[in-house]
Amino acid sequence: MFTDSHCHLSFPELHSQLPQILDAMSAARVDRALCICTTLEEFDTVHRLALEHDRLWATVGVHPDNEGVREPTLDDLLAGAARPRVVGIGETGLDYYRLGERTLADMEWQRERFRVHIRAARQTDLPLVIHTRSASDDTLAILREEGGFGGAGDLPHARGVFHCFTETAAVARAALDLDFCISFSGILTFRNAAELRDTARLVPLDRLLIETDSPYLAPVPHRGKTNTPALVPHVAQQVAEIHGVSVERVAEASTANFLRLFNRVQPGTGTA
Repeated sequence: MFTDSHCHLSFPELHSQLPQILDAMSAARVDRALCICTTLEEFDTVHRLALEHDRLWATVGVHPDNEGVREPTLDDLLAGAARPRVVGIGETGLDYYRLGERTLADMEWQRERFRVHIRAARQTDLPLVIHTRSASDDTLAILREEGGFGGAGDLPHARGVFHCFTETAAVARAALDLDFCISFSGILTFRNAAELRDTARLVPLDRLLIETDSPYLAPVPHRGKTNTPALVPHVAQQVAEIHGVSVERVAEASTANFLRLFNRVQPGTGTA
């Protein structure tokens, strides 16, 4: 019934508990989850999860905030994308939150890494999983610059998703205008997230995904605990309250959006 569009089951605190997590997913009616790659060093583990479990799929990419890791080349991403059950590129994007004493000019390595991921998405026709934090202007500018948008070889028609969205309504509108989906996490349930809930109200149900970003950001009433895909129904319930619809309607719409976006995933089967 529910789909967790973004989780990190390869991370040690979840990977070591995988049988219990899969059982909890079944009990919570979470039918599938997308395991997100954050480093090339991690990719084989992420991919193995997807190969070994019918309900799990994988992406290939390097998180923008990861330093001191193997830098992805276009060939690296194309090779990963060619493997079975890999359905997206990322997570990728820009993160200026921890600049410290660095300037925006010092973050050119992040921008170049992002460009490599966009080029991989164009060549493979796979959707991008976008992470953006304190960097929305540059994120949108580079997507426009590198994405093609209307020309031969542009990004896939369903361009991708802005995951764990916490940006402003203006950024949401810009992402929607670029034909991206927007995914909300357990942050949406937090007491101090009233502005984000207002933004979520602006996102049409046919462009909205739900996620956990587990093991982080457990939704209320589990805030502060380790998050797992089994808790994504709490995000769906909050979306339902915001949009004034049933939680079943949110589950149906967000799953349909996921299957349309990550179209290598075959609905009703464990194959990709």
